[in-house]
Amino acid sequence: MPTTKTLREGSARKRAAILSAARELFLADGFDRSSVDAVAARAEVSKRTVYDYFGDKRTLLQAVVDAVGQSLITTIRRTLDDTLTAGTEAAGLEDALVTFSMRIATDMLGSAEYTTLQRLVRAESGHLPHPDYNPMAETPDEAIAERLAAFAAAGLLDVPDPRLAADQLIALTFSVALNRLGSANAAEDARVRPLVVEGVRTFLRAYRPR
Repeated sequence: MPTTKTLREGSARKRAAILSAARELFLADGFDRSSVDAVAARAEVSKRTVYDYFGDKRTLLQAVVDAVGQSLITTIRRTLDDTLTAGTEAAGLEDALVTFSMRIATDMLGSAEYTTLQRLVRAESGHLPHPDYNPMAETPDEAIAERLAAFAAAGLLDVPDPRLAADQLIALTFSVALNRLGSANAAEDARVRPLVVEGVRTFLRAYRPR
């Protein structure tokens, strides 16, 4: 008889296979034209298994969207840990913020995961819990705010409202690139970096300690 640990690992693999199959079908054929039978066949599980794991097709769609959102949040947190570290010093703060913003612009906003999230949310909003459903919600902004607050505690920044500062950093950097260029992928468009650099400098002019 399989052990509990084996069953759990098997369940995780089945869940991942179902999510992957559903994602591929929702992107290729759309929600309405993708049947649970097709998802089960592609995932190599029974139709009953799909229902056992997700209940219905709408819940499966939400689970796909949530999984993509969680993947992007993981990318943001990893990038924060790689670039805006506790060892950052005042002299290196501009470079650290530019590096962080450039990596978010390219590794996250320029990724297939981000494109997938945008496509699914736009195309299938009527099948999600509400039209403005966003699986990332406030998490990225809050994570950036936490890091800016840590820099403030270290004396590198003066940020009375870390969340507002995070919103402004985002608005001044990769959001500018998205709004002006339609893309923030610096690997594909050399115009992104100058916008990000100037955005970071504007941010620091407002938030460096006087």
